Amino acid sequence: MSEQQPLERATLGGGCFWCLEAVFEMIRGVQKVESGYMGGHVDQPTYRQVCTGATGHAEVVQITYDPKQVSFRDLLTIFFTAHDPTTLNRQGPDIGTQYRSVIFYHNEQQKQIANELIAEFNSQKIFRHPIVTQVTPATTFWVAEDYHQGYFRNHPQQNYCAFVIAPKVAKIRQNFSHMLIS
Repeated sequence: MSEQQPLERATLGGGCFWCLEAVFEMIRGVQKVESGYMGGHVDQPTYRQVCTGATGHAEVVQITYDPKQVSFRDLLTIFFTAHDPTTLNRQGPDIGTQYRSVIFYHNEQQKQIANELIAEFNSQKIFRHPIVTQVTPATTFWVAEDYHQGYFRNHPQQNYCAFVIAPKVAKIRQNFSHMLIS
């Protein structure tokens, strides 16, 4: 009998958490995606508080995944494709530190992979401008309010979903079709 490898966590911020949640829910090996907040100085922050930028939190998704089915490096490659990692504290219409591009690493291996991938993408000039994504230790993850969970899935016709999230989902479907849940 073989020992089952435990699930791992990745915590990523790249603009509005609804966008990243919709993207990662499609990936084979991802067991759970939760929208929430990390990196701030207020306990149990609310969406309204985080939106002010005053709490220091970023909107993030916490991904629980099976590393036998999808690697952390693959998750980061999808992450860098799903948002613009070259804009500081901004993703499209979303502006503020709560929308920063950030990788909250849970162990030294994740930190190393993140830094190596950023260096690789910068040296290959994958993006027009240098990547400004922060790589920082994970802190307390605060789960966002229930109405934020599964937002794209539950509201696909809402304007933000149709015009901002849907194109990102389509881009991931096109570029990572081999990694999607059947």
